[in-house]
Amino acid sequence: MRMKILTFVAIVASMASVEARAQSETDKLRDAVRSLTAQTRSLEDQRASLQGKVAEAEREKAALTGQIATAKAQTKEAEKMHREAVDEFNQRLEDRNQTLEKWKAAYEEAATVARAKDAERAKFEGEATAYKASTKSCVAKNGQLMKVGRELLRRYEGVSFGDIAVINEPLTGVRRVEVQNILQDYEDKLLEQKVIQ
Repeated sequence: MRMKILTFVAIVASMASVEARAQSETDKLRDAVRSLTAQTRSLEDQRASLQGKVAEAEREKAALTGQIATAKAQTKEAEKMHREAVDEFNQRLEDRNQTLEKWKAAYEEAATVARAKDAERAKFEGEATAYKASTKSCVAKNGQLMKVGRELLRRYEGVSFGDIAVINEPLTGVRRVEVQNILQDYEDKLLEQKVIQ
């Protein structure tokens, strides 16, 4: 019986030891469960906090995406307005260049006409000067011709019938030569006053 007792004691001790071990393991498991529960709660709190941050980030992302879309639309509109402004400026510049070319052509034409008119004026002034000199010469020669004409008229008025008879006298012809010399002198005087062009 002793053996039975010993066995019983050994079984009880072993059970006590198992129970103590079981108690100790249960405590350990309880502590582990408590620790895991606390960790789980902590992780769930972290997860909830992180989900809140993710949701906030998503909202910020959506807001920024909207801002980016607005900025892109504004940029496209600004680029369109810039292109239109550049096109309008280039068109105005081209119109100005064409107008400038027309003005240059008109100026060149006016300058050519002015040069032609100036040359024509200089030519006419030269001709007018020549005509004035020629007119002065003609007036002077006309005066001389008038003088010669009056002299001829005075001589003609002084010719008598006897003078005509002597001039026509065929025998000596002295008076005829004298009259011819006088006529030749008057012809020379008239030729000196002839206007040469």
